[in-house]
Amino acid sequence: MQPWAEQFPDLFAPGYWQWGELDVRYTVEQPPDKLISNVHVVCRTAGGIVACTNDLGWRFLPGGTREPGETVEQLVERELLEEAGARLIGPLTWLGAHRADHRRPAPYRPHLPHPVSYWAYYVADVVIEQPPTNPADGEQVTEVLRLPPDEAADYLDGQPGGVMGPVVRLAQAMQLI
Repeated sequence: MQPWAEQFPDLFAPGYWQWGELDVRYTVEQPPDKLISNVHVVCRTAGGIVACTNDLGWRFLPGGTREPGETVEQLVERELLEEAGARLIGPLTWLGAHRADHRRPAPYRPHLPHPVSYWAYYVADVVIEQPPTNPADGEQVTEVLRLPPDEAADYLDGQPGGVMGPVVRLAQAMQLI
């Protein structure tokens, strides 16, 4: 058992994400880059941790799905701009990932890994420079907050079935924020 699993049993417990037909399990082991399909970032700013809300009321850390040919850093840079109007100003620090075992017979998008992929979480320093770009084919972010870590985790806990509040608490426990 991973040492962090004892401190965060709910985060590390096996789960099922019905919306994507995914069996998931959190790990701090870093997978091969080619298996990372999604990334979310615990963004450190001078004003606190970045948390977003979209027009559907969802609360989340900025991030999203990898596009064809994108590196993880390119994915992060694009999603930070789209969802938080933010720019990466430091290196990405690995935090962990949800291993996703897909029950669907084909990937969500043809270029994504299947039947196993990882939804990765990193910690990074960012600066918010503008409103989110909100591309037409992406989430429509309506609010970008900068909150102290405890408040950010509590805010993210307000997302039913969400896992990002515990991810922020894990980053705190690991002294990454």
